[in-house]
Amino acid sequence: MQYRRLGSSSLVVSAVGLGCMGMSEFYGETDESESTATIHRALDQGVTFLDTADMYGLGRNEELVGRALRSRRHETIIATKFGNVRSADGAFLGVNGRPEYVRQACEASLRRLGIAAIDLYYQHRVDPKVPIEETVGAMARLVEEGKVRYLGLSEAGEGTLRRAHATHPIAALQTEYSLWTRDPEEGILPACRELGIGFVPYSPLGRGFLTGRFHSTGDLETKDFRRFSPRFQEENFKKNLAIVKGIEALAGERGCTPAQLALAWVLAQGEDLVPIPGTKKRAYLDQNLGALEVALSAEDLRRLDQVAPRGVTAGTRYPEAHMKAVGI
Repeated sequence: MQYRRLGSSSLVVSAVGLGCMGMSEFYGETDESESTATIHRALDQGVTFLDTADMYGLGRNEELVGRALRSRRHETIIATKFGNVRSADGAFLGVNGRPEYVRQACEASLRRLGIAAIDLYYQHRVDPKVPIEETVGAMARLVEEGKVRYLGLSEAGEGTLRRAHATHPIAALQTEYSLWTRDPEEGILPACRELGIGFVPYSPLGRGFLTGRFHSTGDLETKDFRRFSPRFQEENFKKNLAIVKGIEALAGERGCTPAQLALAWVLAQGEDLVPIPGTKKRAYLDQNLGALEVALSAEDLRRLDQVAPRGVTAGTRYPEAHMKAVGI
């Protein structure tokens, strides 16, 4: 395993992390036994960086991660998030960044995870109704009390990131980034580098699209939320397949899988990037970690840039209502 430092912080993690969201919700049927085995295999392979959130599975994902790590806590850096509020039936109720809620959410996550301190605590989405200084100020008090070690933001805009960092050092900014989502290159990634903030790309495989596993929306399970994603809608799907075909062709030349090539591209964008591909199966975990063995040449990167230039993807990342919550 290779390791990377998140920005100028002292937090060192495996170069590839593990996103745990799909183990509890959103990507079709779940299997806790296989998910637990996947987490354990990740640890065995040297993965130290696990990502969850209080909204995933309405808290069940944190509980699953907590149980899986009970005897191996010392091997891991646990990142979780707060801010996206859901009702007991799963309905999305909005974003909450009020200071009193920050504390309430943190204490609930600590209980579910069964740990004394959260290594990296993200605000999942920025609350436009609450000044970021108030939210981060409350998060900073959790650091002072020893309940949280480092702070992060997810899907925050550049201006918000700067204000947050001025309130308390931000160790990491998490956002979607991959060959089909290159928006961060325009502003937020350069800002992270200027401020010494680590960059954590989620969905580095384009929610699985860049793996080449899907040929139509019908390949997705009935309960899979990607069925409602603009990029997976029929016309956009067909257009976006051209990106995958280009990746598949180059992967064939390199003797690796499309998933490994796409992930290797993210890793090649800088030592300050730590992607967290999500999976709930050991086989896909092993495949993802194989990306660490794929060294891309300047020519490889040039050709991939031709296959997937910025802005080429058809469709927005999320439905319109959800897009309003990113980049604030």
